[in-house]
Amino acid sequence: MIVIGTGPAGVRAAQELVSGGLRPTVIDEGAKDGGQIYRRQPDGFTRSYATLYGTEAAHAQSLHLDFDALKGKIDYLPHTLVWNITPGTVHLVSDAQYRTMEFDALIICSGATDRLLPVKGWQLAGTYSLGGAQVALKSQGCAIGARVVFMGTGPLLYLVAAQYVKAGAGVMAVLDTSTFAQRLRALPKLLAIPGALKNGIALISVLRRAGVRIYRGVRPMEITGTPEIGVSGVRAASQSGVPVDIKCDAVALGYHLRPETQLADLAGCEMRFDEAAQQWLVAIDDEGRSSIDGIYIAGDGARVRGANAAECSGRIAALAVLKAAGMQPEGMAESMSKHKTELARFSRFANGLRVAFPWPSRLVASMPDETIVCRCEAVTAGELRRVVRETGAKEANRAKAFSRVGMGRCQGRYCAHAGAEVIAAAASVPLSSVGRLRGQAPVKPLPMALVEEPGE
Repeated sequence: MIVIGTGPAGVRAAQELVSGGLRPTVIDEGAKDGGQIYRRQPDGFTRSYATLYGTEAAHAQSLHLDFDALKGKIDYLPHTLVWNITPGTVHLVSDAQYRTMEFDALIICSGATDRLLPVKGWQLAGTYSLGGAQVALKSQGCAIGARVVFMGTGPLLYLVAAQYVKAGAGVMAVLDTSTFAQRLRALPKLLAIPGALKNGIALISVLRRAGVRIYRGVRPMEITGTPEIGVSGVRAASQSGVPVDIKCDAVALGYHLRPETQLADLAGCEMRFDEAAQQWLVAIDDEGRSSIDGIYIAGDGARVRGANAAECSGRIAALAVLKAAGMQPEGMAESMSKHKTELARFSRFANGLRVAFPWPSRLVASMPDETIVCRCEAVTAGELRRVVRETGAKEANRAKAFSRVGMGRCQGRYCAHAGAEVIAAAASVPLSSVGRLRGQAPVKPLPMALVEEPGE
């Protein structure tokens, strides 16, 4: 029995499996547990939970303590990358050593990463994703710049900006592509989780008290600067069309999150296009089962619904594993029903967030041709449009073959969604018909000097 990931979903899945009498192997790419949202600080750092996690401090501490209590009851493999999954087998690398591990049941809790929409100049040094900006603060205790602009939309935009303010960093502005009217329309669904709504309002209050300028309904136009000095400013248009120019030395970008589905894809799990999210997601049932027998998907790697929802889905998947194995711990049916009810509430709230902070696909059509879409391969929007126009490539993998979009180090993690939007707009076809870039192993770069572990 293997669990991949030690974020909220992975920790709770492991906890349920141990409670059911199993000793799972828990694998995590990170050096410590917690995932992205509850990432632990390195040894030697002494910042308080309140400083690191704000309103989620108690939750983070509880998750960390619970995982610490599990360590003697699981086989824990930190700092270990799962780079491929083949039938019944995961392929691992750690400290430049390669090994394989067989499984009869696998729970993938791979989490999520930033969903990005390119803007002219985003290849300049000093441009980060929101997640990258947050990692710098949590893991290194440093800001990405002295004067930072946060641009995009979604709760993470305000969370990371507020975390930077609390850390004493210079936050010049928050530029949000969503509007106040969109949030009002989402209010009935957001009221499904009043506490989360209250926390969101509190984050905005933190920014306002610090004097941070917040612009809503903006249209990002350009990140200015030069290759020699990097970022020097941001140019946008306000909701009324008035130019907004802000001097800065760093920019954090992000438009919600997207599930990390590469491992599930490599495992052969069926993928389906979700119209509401405008993304390809792993097809799962209400207990996290994928189309491949014995493989379950939980947490943000299945659906981005927040940390509390991830914990629920992790527990549900683990209980489903126990049930499939013929194990029936006392109260399992009641626990399953309770967690499913809770998850339904979180799902309603997540649907509200999509209405309040929509993915701004409308901006793709106005993206200048010189905007770089794939930063790894320096493929521009104009090049993608030319490929569609001259070769008739209307499918993502065909366009990739002609343009090299998504062939770089990140394997499309940061350009695949935007690239598909450019292709769909240029070809005047629905986004769903463009398809998705097929997963390729290894999911992340491997050391050149890999050594097979003795005995494997």
